[in-house]
Amino acid sequence: MADAVTLEQVEGLAAQLAPQEQLKLLARISEWLSQLSLTAPEPDAERQRREHAARVEAFLKLCDEAAEQIEGEFDSAEDLRQIREERVSQLYCARP
Repeated sequence: MADAVTLEQVEGLAAQLAPQEQLKLLARISEWLSQLSLTAPEPDAERQRREHAARVEAFLKLCDEAAEQIEGEFDSAEDLRQIREERVSQLYCARP
C-alpha cells in the first residue's frame, strides 16, 4: 500500500508545477469530484449538478486557452502587489 500523502505535501508539489500544468491538475480534480456519487441526488439537484459541471468545464476550457497564450515567466504575488500599489496611488492622487 502506498504511503499516505498530506494535503500540505500535495499543495507543495502543485505549487512547483507550471501554471498550465496547474490548470490541467485542476481540471482533473474537478473531473474526479464531478464523478463522485456520495448520495443519490433528487432530480432537480441532479440537473443543477450537471449544469454546474458544464459551467465548470467551460470555465476550465477558457483557463486552458488563456494559459496557452501566456509566454514567459510571471510572478502572481508581484503582480498583485503592483496592482495594489497602483490602486493606492490612484486613491491618493484622486483625492482633492
